[in-house]
Amino acid sequence: MAVAVSRQGTVAGYGMVAQDTVEAGELLFAVPRAALLSPNTCSISALLEREQSALQSQSGWVPLLLALLHELQAPASFWNPYFALWPDLGRLQHPMFWPEDERRRLLQGTGVPEAVEKDLVNIGSEFHSVVLPFMEAHPDLFSPRVRSLELYQQLVALVMAYSFQELLEEDDDEEKEPNSPLMVPAADILNHIANHNANLEFSAECLRMVATQPIPKGHEIFNTYGQMANWQLIHMYGFVEPYPGNTNDTADIQMVTVCEAALQGTKVEAERLLLKERWDFLCQLEMVGEEGAFVIGQEEVITEEELLTTLKVLCMPPEEFREFKDQAGWEDANRDEDGCLPVTDIPKFRASWRQLLRDSVLLTLETYATDLQTDQDLLANKEVHAKLSWREQQALQVRYGQKIILHHLLELTR
Repeated sequence: MAVAVSRQGTVAGYGMVAQDTVEAGELLFAVPRAALLSPNTCSISALLEREQSALQSQSGWVPLLLALLHELQAPASFWNPYFALWPDLGRLQHPMFWPEDERRRLLQGTGVPEAVEKDLVNIGSEFHSVVLPFMEAHPDLFSPRVRSLELYQQLVALVMAYSFQELLEEDDDEEKEPNSPLMVPAADILNHIANHNANLEFSAECLRMVATQPIPKGHEIFNTYGQMANWQLIHMYGFVEPYPGNTNDTADIQMVTVCEAALQGTKVEAERLLLKERWDFLCQLEMVGEEGAFVIGQEEVITEEELLTTLKVLCMPPEEFREFKDQAGWEDANRDEDGCLPVTDIPKFRASWRQLLRDSVLLTLETYATDLQTDQDLLANKEVHAKLSWREQQALQVRYGQKIILHHLLELTR
């Protein structure tokens, strides 16, 4: 066996390490499809299939969650050995389980508290409107001890962190759509880093974990959960990757913050009305939204089209905007549709664009409870940092990575 589950030499409570040197392309292990836990393989699969129309929800996870709720309390469940490897559900580290005041204090400005609050509302609504009525309608399949909102929240967090989604095959002209999530024993033991060394491959017979680069003996094997920023990692998985390891880290500038920054530059009511007209037009073009954000990575602007169009429309002269609006917008013929916008191109922006972007960054930085220097000092002082709680250390990494990106933008917009 080239790999082994271990509590030693891993970044989390446990993980998987190489027992011998592993070469790129080498098969680490395979999981037969019969061992996957999904709505199609659980012991109430026929019922879930028959009632699927009644189990529709915003998350799309209800069938899997019901499968888990049933199998957890079934004494002879085929998956009991798998459940024994699960983390203690009462000790999950997702921010949804932090006290609200602690979550807001530590993660203010990062976007996590707002995402968690939406999750909790949606989870509660889904449980009371869909899941609980279904369990109460089938009391022989769901004991009273699993008809719990607390347990349901824990299982949502577990599915969020440990499940996998297989892409459905579509026509060549269409993007692949994700199938419903499923639980993959063994594969969910692997931890994540941006510079991962293994990847899960799907085939008709099994799921294969394959090395993507050489792995020395004794080194941990890391899968990838996708291109995840630290705020997404803490929100969905309950951990972060310490700076500067997460090359996929991003910072968000709320779209309404850019509108607010533009309003700061208006002097009379006529200018404010014109700005509102421009904003409404951007909404019609679906370039901005009240809950949307411009996403900035360490090296590129992820939401390139949205940001460029917004800066252009909000900064163009009134007569140019009238022409733009009459033509319902136009495409920039000089822009590579398949390319990306490196952040190093920002200094080439028009002065008005740079100023608006700069003002937006400054407003964004004001939303945090601490400034960059304070966070830098906490990270630099090893004695003080060691006294921080685990949550404080994780939240510090989220804030710090975002602020580094935002301060880099300030330098680029000078």
